[in-house]
Amino acid sequence: MCGRFVITSPPEALRQIFGYIEQPNFPPRYNIAPTQPVPVVILENGGRHFRLMRWGLAPAWVKDPRKFTLLINARSETVLDKPAFKNAIKRRRCLIPADGYYEWQDAGGRKRPFFIHRRDGRPVGFAALAETWMGPNGEETDGVAIVTAPASRDLATLHHRVPVTIAPDEFERWLDGRIHDAEDVMPLLRGPTEGEFAWHEISTRVNRVVNDDAQLLLPITDEQRAAEEPKPAKRAAPRKVAAVPEDDGQGSLF
Repeated sequence: MCGRFVITSPPEALRQIFGYIEQPNFPPRYNIAPTQPVPVVILENGGRHFRLMRWGLAPAWVKDPRKFTLLINARSETVLDKPAFKNAIKRRRCLIPADGYYEWQDAGGRKRPFFIHRRDGRPVGFAALAETWMGPNGEETDGVAIVTAPASRDLATLHHRVPVTIAPDEFERWLDGRIHDAEDVMPLLRGPTEGEFAWHEISTRVNRVVNDDAQLLLPITDEQRAAEEPKPAKRAAPRKVAAVPEDDGQGSLF
C-alpha cells in the first residue's frame, strides 16, 4: 500500500516534467499523510492542470463522508469492478507527483520505517483516481486515491504492495480518458521493475505526522536505532512485609 509520501523537487521542475499550465509555488513536503491536500495533475478541457485534492476518496454515492472510511488506495486488480472506482478509472484518471514514499517493515513484532525512491533520484508520477463528492447543499469535495499493484521481488521484502508509477512517456495515455478507455490503460497498472527503486531504513520520527522535515529522509544511525529500541519494562520491587512484634503476654488494646 502507500500511506505516506514526499514531494521534494522544486515546483518548476515538476511543472516541466508533468506539463501542467499553472505555475504553483509550494514548499517541500516530507511527510504527506491521508486526508491532507495533495498536488494532482489532471486533464481538463484538453490541457493538463494542477489541482489540490484531498488524499482520500469518497465515492459520489456516499451519503455522508463523515461516516465513511475514505479510500486512500485502489487495487489495480479490481478498479474496473469496484463501484467506488469504476467511473473514475474511465473518466477521472490523474497523476500525483512524488519523490518517494514510506513503508513499514514488520521486524520481530516491531514496525521499522523505510524511505523508498527511484534509484536514479528522479521524481515519479503515482497513478491515481479522482472523484468529486457533492453534498445535498451543493458543497463539493475532490478526493483522490493512489493505485497500488503487487510488488516486485525486491520491494516485496518490505511490503507485498507498491504504488503504481506511470512513466513520463505514458502520461498522456494514462490521463486522456477520451481517447484511451479503461481497458487501454490496464497494462500500465503494474509496480516498478526489480532494481528500479532503492530504499533505506529511517528514524521512527516519521511515525508522527507533525514531523515534516528533511531529516526524515536520512538513513538511521546506530545511535538513533539504539535510542529508539523499546526500553525493558521495570520490574516491580518486592513489597516489604511488616515484621510481627513478639507477644510479650501483656496484651494490648491496639
